[in-house]
Amino acid sequence: MPKEIALPDLPNLMERAVQRPDPDRLAVPLSTHKPRILLLYGSLRAHSYSRFLTQEAARLLEHFGAETRIFDPTGLPLPDDAPTDHPKVQELRELSLWSEGQVWSSPERHGAMTGVMKSQIDWIPLSVGSVRPTQGRTLAVMQVSGGSQSFNAVNQMRVLGRWMRMITIPNQSSVAKAYQEFDETGRMKPSSYYDRVVDVMEELVKFTLLTRHVSHYLTDRYSERKEDAEKLETRVNLKAI
Repeated sequence: MPKEIALPDLPNLMERAVQRPDPDRLAVPLSTHKPRILLLYGSLRAHSYSRFLTQEAARLLEHFGAETRIFDPTGLPLPDDAPTDHPKVQELRELSLWSEGQVWSSPERHGAMTGVMKSQIDWIPLSVGSVRPTQGRTLAVMQVSGGSQSFNAVNQMRVLGRWMRMITIPNQSSVAKAYQEFDETGRMKPSSYYDRVVDVMEELVKFTLLTRHVSHYLTDRYSERKEDAEKLETRVNLKAI
C-alpha cells in the first residue's frame, strides 16, 4: 500500500491522494526482453539523410541489444485530414504503444523541424482512452543540417518530448553538412559526428533499461490521483443519495 503523509501544515493537499516517494517501489523485477525502440524520421526524399541517420542509429541500437522498428512516414496523412482509423495512423500509434523508447530524427528546414516530423508526433495523441501512448518512454533526438551545425530542430523536439511526457535523455546529435557525412550507400562515415551518434544510442539503451520497468511509478502523479479520488468520492456520494 502507498505510504501516506501526515498533513498538519499542508491544508491544500488531499491526504488520500498524496504519497511519499517510496524507494521500495523502484526495486521491482527487471524486464528480460530486449528494449523496444521506435525510430521516426522527418523526410520523404528518396535520398534522405535523416533516414540514413535513423538507419545508422537502428544498427547501433541492435548492437547494444535493442529491438528496433522504423516507421516509414510515406502515405501518412496530415493531422486531422483523415480519420484516426487510417492504416498509417493506426500503424504509427500501435508502434508507439509497442515501444519503450523512441528516436526522433529530423532535418532542419527554415530553422525548425520538418512538417513530416511534426505530423508524425501530432498523430500520436496524449491519450487513447486511459492509455498515454508516450508517457514514461525514453526519447533521443537527432537532426541533420545542410549547412553549419544547428540545434533548432533538436531543441524543438525536446519541447515536444516533454509535452508528450517522455523521458528525454541528456545527450543528442546534430550532424552538420550531412551530405559530407554519408557515403553513396547511405552509411555514415567515421567522424566525431558518428561518435556522438554512438554515444546517444548507447545512452538511450541505458536509460531505457533503467526506467522501463518503473515508468508507471515514475509518472504516477498527485494531481491525477487527486482527480481519481474526487471522481470516486462523487460516485460514492451519488449512490448514497
